[in-house]
Order: sequence, then structure tokens, then C-alpha cells
Amino acid sequence: MEDNSTPEQSSWPYLPDVCLRHVFYWLDDRDRSRAALVCKKWNCAMYSGSLWRCRTITFYSQPSRARTLEFQSALWYTKKFGKYLKHLEIKLSNPYNTLFIKKFQVIMRSLLSHLGKCNSHLVSLSIKYLELDCLIWKNVVRAQFIKNLAAFLKRMSNQLDYLNLKGARITLEEGCELLNSLSGLKNRSFISEINIEDFFSLHLSVYSSALFHQTMSKFHSLTILTFNYNCISDELLDILREHSSHSLCTLNIKCHIHDPHGQVVSGRSWASLAKRAPKLNVNFFFERVMRHDHLARILLVEIPVRSISLRSCYFSDPEWTMRPTLTSLLPAYWHGLQKLTLELNNDHELLDDELLQLILSCKRLLFLKVWAFLSVSFMERLLQNRAERKCILTTIKVRIYTAQDDSTEEERLLADIYRKFKYLIDSELNYFAITYPMV
Repeated sequence: MEDNSTPEQSSWPYLPDVCLRHVFYWLDDRDRSRAALVCKKWNCAMYSGSLWRCRTITFYSQPSRARTLEFQSALWYTKKFGKYLKHLEIKLSNPYNTLFIKKFQVIMRSLLSHLGKCNSHLVSLSIKYLELDCLIWKNVVRAQFIKNLAAFLKRMSNQLDYLNLKGARITLEEGCELLNSLSGLKNRSFISEINIEDFFSLHLSVYSSALFHQTMSKFHSLTILTFNYNCISDELLDILREHSSHSLCTLNIKCHIHDPHGQVVSGRSWASLAKRAPKLNVNFFFERVMRHDHLARILLVEIPVRSISLRSCYFSDPEWTMRPTLTSLLPAYWHGLQKLTLELNNDHELLDDELLQLILSCKRLLFLKVWAFLSVSFMERLLQNRAERKCILTTIKVRIYTAQDDSTEEERLLADIYRKFKYLIDSELNYFAITYPMV
């Protein structure tokens, strides 16, 4: 019998350009270059600007052959298609010696120089954890890198909208030099988001620096600012109120045990800023700052707090107790607190009742993460209150510390509690609860 059917033709040649670019978007550099050899149409897709707007370059201190090829490819394509770049992220993977840092500085000098000449679209730059206070950064190399980065930031100051230099660990003068670069020739900056958490070296009392205040006064449209509490002062809050109150939405503030945090900041300054910036929310992240007298000096009632994280990082100190913080400080934010994270080694005090009362008093609390010594019955009481709509939690993550090697009984009780409230958990909650031996 004669077969009159025609062979089925591939639909790939007729794929619209927008769909072809979408396919290319999900390919890595190697696969993109191979696909570009298929035909002229695919080769043209390779040169589409939308494929090269985002780039991450990771510098590996001890790279494998595969990682070396990945790095070289990322660097080559960043330079080749640099004019399209909008979002650039630079990562350092465990830098360990001066030779690696020198190589990093030389490559970055070339890259930043090239992008400074060809790019007019970059809006986002992230270079985290430079740790410029480490000994592997020799003075000459460090100074040259800062000079190159400052020149690049000045060149991009009119277009850059986001800068992340978290973990730079830099001196006050060098840090202000970099931040001043963002103001370009106009002596003012309209960048909207800056992350300078751990930007300055440890132990610096940045809050008392007139140079820092002068630098921050050049930012006129900040929306999100992430920084350390050792930068906070009445002067800084007044600067934010005067220059960025019309745009300011979020302050992310980290307070670390090794950063100075004994300065006196008035509630009046916070209240004035909150009044002029009605959209403002403040998120606090405390690392081993657990003493009630320290927290009471920082957590003023005038602050529009949305999120609080208190982490003791497994350290236990008989000089601090958590109870007064739970019963007298945190309830002041009952009307605005939405997220609460507690990671405590509270082996010397039980906090079940105080914590539950705090949760029930916070009418907008949606997220709860607790790693602490608690009784298993706490989970049942919490879920029962949630089932009765006495709180509105949508995320509950609990790690119950126990001083016993064998937590079989506690795990069984948790399983029973889960089965009892399975209907609620499965339909309304992002939930997990486990036991964790602390021996």
C-alpha cells in the first residue's frame, strides 16, 4: 500500500524570536554558545541583550578545572556583552592567601575599567564579604582595589540603584570614600537601596563620626537601608528624616555583641522620623546582644518595628535572662510586629508561658521561629490557640532543645500533636517542629 503521508517537519525553525530568547535564557554559557552554532537565527538570538542583563562571577580560591572554565566563561561573556549588563554580582569563595587576593584585584581592575567605558545600564552591584581588614589584603593591593571601586562607583553614580557591600570590613575613612563616590559630580545621590551591614570594621563607633553624617546627608532617595546599630545616632535619624523621609520604607539594623551599641538615641528622633516617613518599617537583628538593659536602650517604643530576631548562637550567659524582654519590651510592638525569631540557649529558665502570651498579644504576628528549651506541650497550646483564631500565624518553625540524649518520647508527643492538628497545619500553616538534643 502506498504511503502518501509526508514526514513531520520540526517546528523549531518557526519558533518566534521571543520564545527562542526565553529558551536561551535558561541555558548556561556553554550551551548558549553551542546553540548559537545551529543557524543564523539562533546565532542572532545569542546576541539578544535580554540574555545578558544579569551576571554572577565567582572567584574560587582553589578551583577545580570545571570551576576554572566556569569562571573564565563568566568573565569573558561579561566583557563581551557588558553593554547590556544591568545586575552584576561578584562572589569570593573562601579567599585564603595574598596571591589570590592580588589576582582578584588585578582582574577586578580590568573588569571595572571595561564596564565603566561600555556600560550605561548597570543598576545593581553586589560584592559581599570582601573582609578588607584581613591580613591577606596587603596595604598596596587594598588601596588599589578601593581606588578602582570608588572610580567605578563614581562613573555609575547616575544610574546605579542598588549597592550591596555587606561584609567589606573597611575603615571609616575608606568606607566614606566609597559611599561618597555614589554622589558623583552632583554631590548628592539618588540611589534607592544600600546594604552596608558589617561594612565598617569591628569596634568602630561610627555613630559619633561627623564624616559619616556628612556622607549620609548626600543620599536623597533611600528606600531600603541595611546597616549596623553602631551607625545609629540622633544625627543620622535627623538626616534620614530630612533627605529620605518621602521614600524611606525599610531599615534593616544589625546589632552584634562586638559592635559598639552603648550610645544614647532618643525616642523623639525615632518618633520624628516615623512621623515624616509613614511607610517606614524597622527590622532588628541581634547577635548575642541579649541582656535586658542593653536591649531596653535600643528597643524604644517609638520605633515602628516589624521584625525582631534575637540570636544567642548557642552561647549561654547566666547574666542575662529572657523573661523581662518577653514580658516588658517586646509587647510594646503588639500593633506592628509581624515576624519574630528567637534562637536562645535558655537552659536556665523556662519561657513557655511568657512566649505564648507574647504571641497572643501581637495581633499582626505572622511568622514565628523559635529554637529554645521549651516543653512539648507548648506546641499543643500554641496550635490550639491558632485553631481558635486567637493568633494569625501562618509560619511556625520550632526546634525544641532538650538536655537528654534520647528524645524518643518527645518526638512521639510531637507526632501526636501533629496528627491532632493536621487539618489546620496542612491547610493554613507553613509548619515544622522537631526536638534537638543539646548535650
